[in-house]
Amino acid sequence: MMRITSATMKVTPLVALLILLVVKSPAADWRTALPGWQFEFPRDHHIHPDFKTEWWYFTGRFTDEKGGVFGYQFTFFRQGLRPPTSRGGETSRFIVDDLKFAHFALSDVGAQRFHFQQKTSRGAFAEAGFGLDNRLAWIEDWTLDLQPDGAFALRAKGEQAALELRLVSTKPWVIHGEQGISQKAEGEGRASHYFSGTRLATTGTLSLGGKSTRVSGESWLDREWATNQLTAEQVGWNWFSIQLDDGTELMLYQMRTRAGGLDPNSSGTFVARDGTALHLRREDYELTPLQYWTSKASGGRYPIVWQLAVPKLGVQMQIETPLPAQELVLKPIVYWEGLIDVHGTRSGAKVRGHGYMEMTGYAGALVGLSE
Repeated sequence: MMRITSATMKVTPLVALLILLVVKSPAADWRTALPGWQFEFPRDHHIHPDFKTEWWYFTGRFTDEKGGVFGYQFTFFRQGLRPPTSRGGETSRFIVDDLKFAHFALSDVGAQRFHFQQKTSRGAFAEAGFGLDNRLAWIEDWTLDLQPDGAFALRAKGEQAALELRLVSTKPWVIHGEQGISQKAEGEGRASHYFSGTRLATTGTLSLGGKSTRVSGESWLDREWATNQLTAEQVGWNWFSIQLDDGTELMLYQMRTRAGGLDPNSSGTFVARDGTALHLRREDYELTPLQYWTSKASGGRYPIVWQLAVPKLGVQMQIETPLPAQELVLKPIVYWEGLIDVHGTRSGAKVRGHGYMEMTGYAGALVGLSE
């Protein structure tokens, strides 16, 4: 597990204070996700500064030249500090509109090791930012670019691992939810604008332990922007992205409540081979935890093996992970995010696949997503 150094996590007390201030920023000062958003590409690959929270979220699985299996997560987050009405007339570069932070994690299945790192920045000297041109996001030498042919290029260098990848979408962009929004809680505006690239052909270079190797596989992109999605009654979520070997994909999430139940605004999406998307409501699928892993670092107890049933799709599958210890213990957040394998049946035919699972709120409160 990577050690978080002072160079990685700069001025941690200031970062924590800024995020706490953001949480108290009134949602009314920001634009909220409402029905009717018309998605446009490549426009929506870029920053949406009128919304308070935004992320570019890449996860994937690849193999190296010797057949070794790896998973990765590379995410840029934008957390708004000043709403649109407060901008303009600045005379100091230290007055910035948002906080930039990013997470990079690598799951080495063969070695049973998990490496992770975080970078944060205010970007006062352009060392971090979000661009309107083909430079989508960057923090120092961690970069995300949109290339002229529509491919993504990402670069991340940690203390023990580094990645340089090129990702090309092989299917249409998938819009999640209904009427242009993915509802996360009851009430107007408690939603996000959310789309995914569910099958991105991935090639590049992995450097690990001082050695470099070519890698290839496939990735998943989640793009989401919103303001004040969640309520005080929600404690976290379980999220799954699944890429099956029959050319279909599933995205599912469960919003968990303080009372121990599931919020009815949980939902998902099934993506057919031709890219056609089918919206799934909470009652359309069932996720049953079968096995747990407890973190020695945080005390969080995470369900890492699940039984999945989607009756309307004829889906019966088991979800498990090849590496239980994929928890990111960071400040001020802790969550589990890692590579998963799936196997079972769809419409009576055997099917296998892989993907990623994210679980939040098991080892601490959510930060920055509610009032």
